[in-house]
Amino acid sequence: VQLQASGGGLVQAGGSLRLSCAASGRTFRSYVMHWFRQAPGKEREFVAAITWSGASTNYADSVKGRFSISSDNAKNTVYLQMSSLKPEDTAVYYCAAGLTVVTVQNPKYFQYWGQGTQVTVSS
Repeated sequence: VQLQASGGGLVQAGGSLRLSCAASGRTFRSYVMHWFRQAPGKEREFVAAITWSGASTNYADSVKGRFSISSDNAKNTVYLQMSSLKPEDTAVYYCAAGLTVVTVQNPKYFQYWGQGTQVTVSS
């Protein structure tokens, strides 16, 4: 499974960004897709998760109501729509694929990772 994350950038507080994670490989649809983030000096933390069917999703409490995860099977891509961004959302965002369920939040259970995309929210 190969993952390619994109869409990060610099945005003002209150703004929006959409991250994309393009997946490829023979068996990627067997994996549940997650987004994690890691701020400087902090541990990598769970953000959101989705199955490829879109039937199951999960969000960290810190992003509920502001972020939305979705999947586009035709494009083999998972999106993270981020709205009402706050300076504390500043981090490198990673997509990950794992043979897990959407409620799993520990990054150690994920076998495949994208390269990360920087999101910076200015106050």
